[in-house]
Amino acid sequence: MQKATATHTHKSYITGFILALVLTAIPFALVWSGALPAAATFIAIAFAAIIQVLVHMYYFLHLNWRTTPKENMLALLFAAVLICILVGGTLWIMFDLHYRMMG
Repeated sequence: MQKATATHTHKSYITGFILALVLTAIPFALVWSGALPAAATFIAIAFAAIIQVLVHMYYFLHLNWRTTPKENMLALLFAAVLICILVGGTLWIMFDLHYRMMG
């Protein structure tokens, strides 16, 4: 087994794991308790998901602006934009079809 380098310590992996657990538990707790209205719960879940993606990228994939080549980060950002367009367009079409069919 390799030793962790100075930038990839066990402490950073544990920190990332704990953050991931907390960011997973928050949406589950919100849904289970029903403390917020449905729209606010959806927004909180989306916010926690975005933060969790960033936590995984930083703590587990070790992607950041200092050590990762700029071309790789730009390609990743471009892929994220394409995914947002794809998901947004799909939801738009689905809601529009629902509106037209259930009219």
